[in-house]
Amino acid sequence: MYCRITQLGESKDKSYVMLYMMMRVNLKTLLLVLVAAVCSSLFTLWYYCGLKTSEWKTTLQYKSNLVDRASNELPGNEEIDCYINGGYSIGCRKEGDEVYLPFSFIHKYFEVYGKLATYDGLQRFEWSHSYSKVISPKGKYDPRGVFMYFENYNVEVRERVKCVSGSDGVPISTQWESQGYYYPTQIAQFGLSHYSKNLTEPEPHKKTIEDSDKTKQVWTVPQGSVVLRQYDKRVNSYVMKYATPETSSSGISLKFDHILDLVLKLDLCIKDNGSFTVVLQSREKKDTYYLHYTTRNLVMQTHDNHIYYGIGLSNNRWRHLTRDLVVDLQKGLNLSDKTKKKLSRSKLKAIKMILYGSGMIDNVTLSTSEHMEQFYDAARWLVANQNITSGGWPNPVRRKVATGMATLEPGWYSSMGQGHAISVLSRAYYHSGDERYLQAAIRGLRPFRLLSSKGGVAATFLGKYVWYEEYPTTPSSFVLNGFIFSLLGLYDLKSIASGRDADEAASLFDQGITSLKSMLTLYDMGSGTTYDLRHFTLKIAPNLARWDYHATHVNQLLLLSTIDNDPIFTTTAERWIGYMNGKKAAHN
Repeated sequence: MYCRITQLGESKDKSYVMLYMMMRVNLKTLLLVLVAAVCSSLFTLWYYCGLKTSEWKTTLQYKSNLVDRASNELPGNEEIDCYINGGYSIGCRKEGDEVYLPFSFIHKYFEVYGKLATYDGLQRFEWSHSYSKVISPKGKYDPRGVFMYFENYNVEVRERVKCVSGSDGVPISTQWESQGYYYPTQIAQFGLSHYSKNLTEPEPHKKTIEDSDKTKQVWTVPQGSVVLRQYDKRVNSYVMKYATPETSSSGISLKFDHILDLVLKLDLCIKDNGSFTVVLQSREKKDTYYLHYTTRNLVMQTHDNHIYYGIGLSNNRWRHLTRDLVVDLQKGLNLSDKTKKKLSRSKLKAIKMILYGSGMIDNVTLSTSEHMEQFYDAARWLVANQNITSGGWPNPVRRKVATGMATLEPGWYSSMGQGHAISVLSRAYYHSGDERYLQAAIRGLRPFRLLSSKGGVAATFLGKYVWYEEYPTTPSSFVLNGFIFSLLGLYDLKSIASGRDADEAASLFDQGITSLKSMLTLYDMGSGTTYDLRHFTLKIAPNLARWDYHATHVNQLLLLSTIDNDPIFTTTAERWIGYMNGKKAAHN
């Protein structure tokens, strides 16, 4: 029994082994089949997708070709040559009966302007006949108020301004001489712009840094240096006196962190070896710049990120100094590299002030602007640099206005410069009550009474109409915008002065306004204006005014219309505005 059982068990074991082996074979087969099926599916998918992509590309290319072919096959839509004045050809397009010229050609040929602009996701082309804008007066012109639209002027940042002088606080021009010189017209514009900004801008933010009285800072004083505060009778105030050894390179320093308040104002009395430095830093890149103000005899020098301005000798006297640190920095960087990008005022901060040598300081402030301080820098310069005998402000450079006109030698006077200076001084007298400004303005009338051939600025047109010459050339040039600016100076003084002085200014103004009304249309070319009348005096082609000068003519006439109701000013201005929009005078 036992043995049979054993034999039956052995038979079952063999059956189980065979069944197990068969199952393994079936699983392998199934696995192989599944793998083959997956691979087949992937291959098929890859094949058809690739085929589909290729078909799509072929289809898109086919449709693109159809569009191109259709556009070329449309009747009248084709590229053609445009033959310009029988002289040369340019590529154009023809669509039906219309021919389209490239705007790049139109811009140069007709001196019109345009650009692509996008609004709300839609692109459009904006065309303009001129690049300048008319600024309408906000009310009647006030000789005590804003000068024209000069609140928009930023004279000191112009490319033709080398820098603002450290010793005088006024622009140094490079307009006609690269070394730089004092140009009275530009200096007066500098003053008028800051006076106007003071009346139109919000109150500046000011921060007192040190006044030795209410605000006393803790300065870092290196070994061997001295800082003390004492009373000075000359200024009737406590001041901070300091001294550093001549061998010291560290200086007495004060750290701060001011953003936007980047116009420095201070009173100082420093000895011959004295200087001070203001350190600026870029808020993003952390670049550091050093502005050095020194008693050395120089205008401006640069070395890497170090910029040096000469502020002149104080001769142990107190003086007032106002510096726009951003302008000083930008001008210094431009001196060494004209390609330097304009620095944003909001991306800079003042971080330190350092004193060297020995001297005294007081009333140190940082502010967002100091317009009246800069206005008075210009006014004081005009008083100090006037020729007392002639009453003029001489231009120290040679000027060649046009071929056929005699060269103006250094020392010539300009009616525009005289008028601008009188406008500055009239406002300075009105604001301060200081008689020095009024007397300088009155002396400034003298060149208006003297012929340009004898060193003045007066000329006559056809021996009848008196004209005040911006450039007192031989023969006369009769520049329009400079003449009108001179009239505004005369009007300012006749409104501010009194008695015989006011009468004289009024007489000169009335004489000039009569000439302007009689001669104004001589500057009308039917599609624009002329800058001067050289086409009459030299018998050559007209010197057409650029659009910015044309716009100035319009703005001046609109302003004159607020003080003289003769319709010639408004009607002429309106016609000239039309020229800026592409209108032309009627032909015969």
